[in-house]
Amino acid sequence: MAYIDYYKILGVDKKATAEQIKKAYRKLARKFHPDVNPGDKEAERKFKEINEANEVLSHPENRQKYDKYGEHWKHGEEYEKTQQQQQQRSQQGGSYGGFSDSDFGEGADFSDFFQSMFGGGGGSGFGRSSRGSASGKFKGQDISAELNLHLRDAAKTHQQTFDINGKKVRITIPAGVADGQKIKLRGHGNPGVNGGPNGDLYITFNIQEDHHFKRNGDNLAADVEIDLYTAILGGEVTVHTLDGSVILKVKPETQSGTKVRLKGKGFQVYKKEGEFGDLFVTYVVKLPTDLTKKEKDLFQQLKDLKNG
Repeated sequence: MAYIDYYKILGVDKKATAEQIKKAYRKLARKFHPDVNPGDKEAERKFKEINEANEVLSHPENRQKYDKYGEHWKHGEEYEKTQQQQQQRSQQGGSYGGFSDSDFGEGADFSDFFQSMFGGGGGSGFGRSSRGSASGKFKGQDISAELNLHLRDAAKTHQQTFDINGKKVRITIPAGVADGQKIKLRGHGNPGVNGGPNGDLYITFNIQEDHHFKRNGDNLAADVEIDLYTAILGGEVTVHTLDGSVILKVKPETQSGTKVRLKGKGFQVYKKEGEFGDLFVTYVVKLPTDLTKKEKDLFQQLKDLKNG
């Protein structure tokens, strides 16, 4: 079966860092996601390729094996199996009964190349799932998944249900989770072998940007427009926060770019009930347009007074 260049699929160099691989994967996954391309079979095929490439290159053990054997992976696999069998016999004084790769969980929509090289299943537990006790019990493979959240949803504790290998998994997401943060759900991975424990489920959160707020750690930032007259004479402005609106007093002669801090109106600190970051508001002065002749004359008078 044909060798697949996972680096080429993600468009990264073979020396790419884990962060570069992560960014490339996210960018392509969003572009070719089935929800974005409904009914597009080519986009669906591309999306599966991208996920398979990420499944290999984002996990150090998988990537190490792929880099080691490359297009010669088939012979490397045979050598590795032989070494494992010898090690198992030396530990037990016999065979475990001839487990095949499929005993460690089957992958969903992975290529033949992937199945042959990594034994199906796919997950951050590659290498770990093959650990067993002397009784022949093996832990099932770990599974990796990504969960997209809107920034406002990440700001509050809530529950979500999603499918993993055809099973409904319901989790409580604590307020304050960060973009790229990973959590482990013990026992929600692939089934164990010979009565061994199930693998674990690793969920990585992707926090989507908000049109109004920008997040910086536990703090938020927002631009708020004020008209020229309020900026010069002072007044009030309504500012939206995550938990409602507040009215701020604007000082006379406020300059565009002036920042105001609203203490405790930012993001909730992860797993610290009642602790919040701050909201930093930046005033943006909006100049008037479509002025009448009389209005322009008044501005000219102000200019003359200022320069007189």
